[in-house]
Amino acid sequence: MRCNYLLYAVCLAILDTWSWTSAELFTAISEVEPLLETHKRIIDDLDDYIQKEEKRLHVLKKHLNLYKKEHGMAMEDIPNYLGNPINAFTLIKRLTTDLDFIEKSIKIGTEYIKNITVSHADVKYPTLEDLSGAAQALTRLQDTYQLDIGELAEGRLNGVVYSTPMSAGDCYELGRTLYNEKDFSNSLRWMLEALRKYKEENEVYDFTEVDILEYISFSHYLLGEVKAALQWTKKLLALEPKHPRARGNVPHFQKTIAEKEARLKRKRRGETGEDDEEEDSKPMSYLSKERKVYEALCRGEMEIPSEISRRLKCSYLTENHPFLKLAPIKMEQMYIGPDIVVFHQVLSDDEIEHIKDMAKPRFKRAVVHDPKTGELVPAHYRISKSSWLKDEESDVVARVSRRVADFTGLTMDTAEELQVVNYGIGGHYEPHFDFARKEENAFKKSSGNRIATVLFYMSEVAQGGATVFTELGLSVFPLKNAAVFWLNLHPSGEGDIATRHAACPVLRGSKWVSNKWIHQGGQELLKPCNLEYQREDVMRKIPRPIPRTSR
Repeated sequence: MRCNYLLYAVCLAILDTWSWTSAELFTAISEVEPLLETHKRIIDDLDDYIQKEEKRLHVLKKHLNLYKKEHGMAMEDIPNYLGNPINAFTLIKRLTTDLDFIEKSIKIGTEYIKNITVSHADVKYPTLEDLSGAAQALTRLQDTYQLDIGELAEGRLNGVVYSTPMSAGDCYELGRTLYNEKDFSNSLRWMLEALRKYKEENEVYDFTEVDILEYISFSHYLLGEVKAALQWTKKLLALEPKHPRARGNVPHFQKTIAEKEARLKRKRRGETGEDDEEEDSKPMSYLSKERKVYEALCRGEMEIPSEISRRLKCSYLTENHPFLKLAPIKMEQMYIGPDIVVFHQVLSDDEIEHIKDMAKPRFKRAVVHDPKTGELVPAHYRISKSSWLKDEESDVVARVSRRVADFTGLTMDTAEELQVVNYGIGGHYEPHFDFARKEENAFKKSSGNRIATVLFYMSEVAQGGATVFTELGLSVFPLKNAAVFWLNLHPSGEGDIATRHAACPVLRGSKWVSNKWIHQGGQELLKPCNLEYQREDVMRKIPRPIPRTSR
């Protein structure tokens, strides 16, 4: 239609010219000859227009073929495909910025398609917030699991190809999103990868090499690397000498470098009165040390010491309830003091699917207790969706609660509802306590603090997703149908800070879990206190974990 319109407009222009000159041209052939030039110009204009249309159609066909290819791969194994963070990011990008690019390039068809699909209730479009979340998830995985950006960009996780390579456009959009989130270090790394791919691909994008160079240059500047910023700005100006921002940045960068060098000279002469101690020599904070331990545990690089591991046992649980004499439960000790146990095969596949089906329609962004107000609020350090299921809603949920009572030996009278959680792209929950600290207001309206946690694993996770205990050096990797159990409180009722734990980011796969948090109320005779009073602020004597590489 657009092509017909332009042809119609061209024809009108020819007719207008003809009507204006027709009364004079027939009188002399010499007057007609110039029309051949007009004719040639129309041919050139139409030829140029058709080439541009064909080029745009070629771009559209490439997008269509890519969409078809990725959709076909996804439909072969949806959970495994979307469990790959690279695939999840590119899917969101295809339906946000890529679709916007298509609409701007070729408005015919794509606008129609989007208008039609938006009217269907079963079609969803991700938002730019989703794109930002997916970008941050990729960098979280990259940092936690020490992934190489070049490998990620080629669709490889730990050397194994799981997805199609990312394009220069994918890398650029990821870098741009991270830049907007002020993650300049990771933005820089992805922009460098975008530049490499851009030069190799020779494709049409809605950005240029100059745009990439500008992001690289200013990311260096914002990271305090002014000399590098100046070098990249000069590369930009070599391509586009009149670039206004780059031309203005050069003298600013040069001035900043000169001032920094002058200040450094005065500092070395002792004229500034500043401490010459380097930043790197300052001791690490507790949270920084914990972060390093957390990431090492997520990678499975640490193991518990032999003085603990040699005492661990596997056995059948037959106590706590008469039914266990007939159907004992397999139990595996993971740690002693505090005791952490895995109960195997305590949730059937049918029960898992039933619980998932109940939970999905109710899913909301997972929340945490605000330590000041006690209210439930979303947090950046917990990326997942969850819902809560009551015993009275389903025989299956009630049966699971009774089973928890059987293998823990605790009453469920004051336990919380079953919380079902599905982790998102790179979903995680950073180190935390399940119990409320003394200074916190959480559980003031409940029957005491959370005395124990039961965590059911409801899916296999291909890579990542471990539950790690940062004070113990213990990693528990998800095992479908199993549950991990530990006590959060000392017998005194005070919090056991050795139970600090985290959920590692899911590298590949979909992680489903459910939690049963059990409170103190009603446990007085089941878990009585002892003669020794344990305080919350006193850490147990815990042997140091061992790096796996040391053996």
